[in-house]
Amino acid sequence: MTGNFLAAVVAGAKRAAEERARAAKAGALDRAAAAWQPRGSVFARALAAPGVRIIAECKRRSPSRGILRAAYDPVAIARANADAGAAAISVLTEPTFFDGSLDDLRAVREAVKTTATLLRKDFIATDVQLVEARAAGADAVLLIVAACDDPTLRRLMARAFELDLAALVEVHDGDELSRAVDAGAAIIGVNSRNLRTLEVDPSVFELLAGRVPAGGVVVAESGLGRGADLVRLLSLGYHAFLIGERFVTADDPGQALRDVLQETEGATP
Repeated sequence: MTGNFLAAVVAGAKRAAEERARAAKAGALDRAAAAWQPRGSVFARALAAPGVRIIAECKRRSPSRGILRAAYDPVAIARANADAGAAAISVLTEPTFFDGSLDDLRAVREAVKTTATLLRKDFIATDVQLVEARAAGADAVLLIVAACDDPTLRRLMARAFELDLAALVEVHDGDELSRAVDAGAAIIGVNSRNLRTLEVDPSVFELLAGRVPAGGVVVAESGLGRGADLVRLLSLGYHAFLIGERFVTADDPGQALRDVLQETEGATP
């Protein structure tokens, strides 16, 4: 895909959220949100715990690789990853480019309600998307610095806090990292994939290593799958790792996660 992928997908996400809000019955979303108590603090503690902590992702499709798993069953994948020791589960809910949905998140929530915390991974740009995340059973949400101006980022972070949702604040370069830190982000994701061009540059991990203030949790995202890479990044100060494609494309996603954890056994910061 050419052009500015991020701009296109954020614009689509905003329109879709507005359409869902107009179609919903009055008060229905707020009632659904009130029925679920997110465990944002549990999500944050799980990522900061000692050892190699992996957020295992459920997604059917990638804009850069196309269909990753034709027979896609997010519930089965999430259960397998939770049983294999994932620190948390990420569920892609963006429909146009990733073939995701909020229904996937709801189904996974029911399946792993007592065994894993959930991250709604989407292109969130409006407050209603945060309420949707809680209503569908999320404990945390992804907020992308490149998709927000500073007032919007601060507003979304504050609203997520009000809803008891943890916020994984994603950055791609030093300027975005400074903006995230200035906004008060406690969990920062460093994504090696440029969301405008979809190119991966693993050197971003080294460039931004050590620049998050003490006490923050740092998550490495994209282009990861080998245990040796995780061990190296752990030594640079990363606490957790978001991995999707290696597990989703494996015949047995849970075993693939176990293999990675075995490859990193004994690793310490």
